[in-house]
Amino acid sequence: MHDQVDRVDERSLRELVERFYARVREDEQLGPIFNDAIQDWPEHLDKLTAFWSSVMLTSGRYKGNPLAAHIKHRDRITPELFDRWLALWQLTTSEVMDQDAARIIQFKASRIAESLQLGMFFRL
Repeated sequence: MHDQVDRVDERSLRELVERFYARVREDEQLGPIFNDAIQDWPEHLDKLTAFWSSVMLTSGRYKGNPLAAHIKHRDRITPELFDRWLALWQLTTSEVMDQDAARIIQFKASRIAESLQLGMFFRL
């Protein structure tokens, strides 16, 4: 059994982000896109931990624009890749978080993915 945490905190979010993006970097579909796009992985993992801290803990640590970060890679990102990302996210959150926390963070991720896709592919 994986070590699960009963609550979401900065430590569990950091573990989640590190474990998840290690998987993403190795993924045959997602890896090439992320590895080409990210020049400094430690910095990127810090930024993503701050993002999830802001989402889950309302810490306000994240300063950035997720849509702008993704839209510049629109030529390589497809809606199917969002599904792949979410599948890996679901797997990893289930390993790192307790069931209730995993469900909440999975739901938030699916809403964020939906919002990003609307902004990237369906702008009027």
